[in-house]
Amino acid sequence: MSRAVAHHAPSKKATEENFPVASLLLPASKRATIMAYYHFARHADDIADSPSLSAEDKVAGLDALDAALHGRDTSSPGLELALAYRHEVLEAPAMIEHASQLLHAFRRDAVRDYCEDWGDLMTYCRYSAAPVGRFLLDLHGESHDTFLPSDALCAALQVLNHLQDCGKDYAQLRRVYIPRDWMLAVGLTNDVLEASALRPELRQVIDRTLDATDGLIELARPLSAMIQDTRMRIQAAMTFQVAERLSRRLRTGDPLAERVKLTGMDSALILVTGLYHGLMA
Repeated sequence: MSRAVAHHAPSKKATEENFPVASLLLPASKRATIMAYYHFARHADDIADSPSLSAEDKVAGLDALDAALHGRDTSSPGLELALAYRHEVLEAPAMIEHASQLLHAFRRDAVRDYCEDWGDLMTYCRYSAAPVGRFLLDLHGESHDTFLPSDALCAALQVLNHLQDCGKDYAQLRRVYIPRDWMLAVGLTNDVLEASALRPELRQVIDRTLDATDGLIELARPLSAMIQDTRMRIQAAMTFQVAERLSRRLRTGDPLAERVKLTGMDSALILVTGLYHGLMA
């Protein structure tokens, strides 16, 4: 196999995310850069999730993307999205690093299918989620003082997404992002995720995970007030509301029975509350 992996249509579209990828709240001048980052990330994720590639070939493909990001390989096939992002950010080292760090998480996904404990899950989120927030903040010229609350918010959203998809992730990828030690503590093994509804013990573990995630959401509370750009501040306030409301939905919903997601009323309230907090901060 070539060291690069050919570009193909992403398995997940921007419209399927929990929140807008290139929100109309953000300046039009920045949307092309945001979409270049998003398409690069989705392509790398698709490599890590590919059912037709070996773990070795997945890592080789991700390494090839990293080489393209850093300008070490600009001619091999399958690197178009990495090169497009590199060009879009004018080869700025910090912006390149925000994309490169994502590859650490995708390499891990290629070779490992579990998280040992909450700390292990947070290490994963440091590379799978935090770079996204840092990218957006750097793109808008915000202070790096915003990074820590942004990291917390991004990690919370990542964990919430894992809980939404816990059954699908195990069925399709044999991956479990729920802390393994918490599962074992109540006598559960991974096959409990094959059921059509939550067992009480798994409900207990999910609630424990939500308790920890709510701690992250609380750490993220100061974020919007720290952001100088008005549009970015509103976007951050709305994203915070997404995390809060999705956590509440998962408290009462059963992600094995159906995908727990926000309602139309939730979306309306997120818009109004986010605008209020974003403008009043």
